[in-house]
Amino acid sequence: MNINDIKTICVIGAGNMGHQISLCAALAGYKVICTDINQEMLNKAENFARNYLPERVSKGKLTQEQADRALENLSFKRSLEEAAVDADFVIEAAVEKLDIKRKLFADIDRIAPPHAILATNSSFIVSSKIADATNRPQKVCNMHFFNPALVMKLVEVVQGPHTSQETAQVTMDLTANFGKTGVWLKKEIYGFLVNRIVAAINQEALFLADMGIAAPEEIDMAVTNALGHPMGPFRLLDFTGIDLAYYIGMERYQDTRDPKDKPSPLLVEKFSKGEYGVKAKKGFYSYE
Repeated sequence: MNINDIKTICVIGAGNMGHQISLCAALAGYKVICTDINQEMLNKAENFARNYLPERVSKGKLTQEQADRALENLSFKRSLEEAAVDADFVIEAAVEKLDIKRKLFADIDRIAPPHAILATNSSFIVSSKIADATNRPQKVCNMHFFNPALVMKLVEVVQGPHTSQETAQVTMDLTANFGKTGVWLKKEIYGFLVNRIVAAINQEALFLADMGIAAPEEIDMAVTNALGHPMGPFRLLDFTGIDLAYYIGMERYQDTRDPKDKPSPLLVEKFSKGEYGVKAKKGFYSYE
């Protein structure tokens, strides 16, 4: 299989990442079917596309022809069977819970054509924990986009011990066709490249806040003004989702049983209150 064999892409999950990955693929000229079990999420994803594309045209970033073609390429279906049955490449962008991903990959493996590559957008869960749920482990890998996927240029392609060279190469080629910059990790490691660095910063920032040494706003101010980061760790957590950080932390703790991997008390408090960040209009900051 090579990059020219990919015509149709299925994106599973219409949430924060999935709907933007779908639009990236549609803008790159691929036929894209975005699927989600939640009809409301699908409606929001479709409305986003219908609003985003005309805005890009009005700003001179896209031609009307490009916008029309992308919208024509893009469809939204609640049925996984309909979405994946003709897919040449599948990108899973569901919740960061291993049991859900394993069930999804078993279902996709049953539905998608035998030649299809199955990629997970997971930001922490390595594909070797998912691949054995399928009958095509050599065609399973990580293809990790960054949020917001339409803006961020980097994509991490992670080749697990089960992943064939061909699968990794085609995924890198697809990344380039999306107009993204790919980095090819030849070995799996928890958190990959970028998120290992971000996690270390977040862990220390949360520790400082938990200990009452400084408030989240002050820590953000220190990081942006002294280190030159465009966004402080707490603002970034609000943007990427406090619920996502909580789920990732709990998955890691359940795997290692190391108390240091438990989510921070402050993070648990925000999660229990439903203060997930920007999408909930409240996190470490208010977005009303």
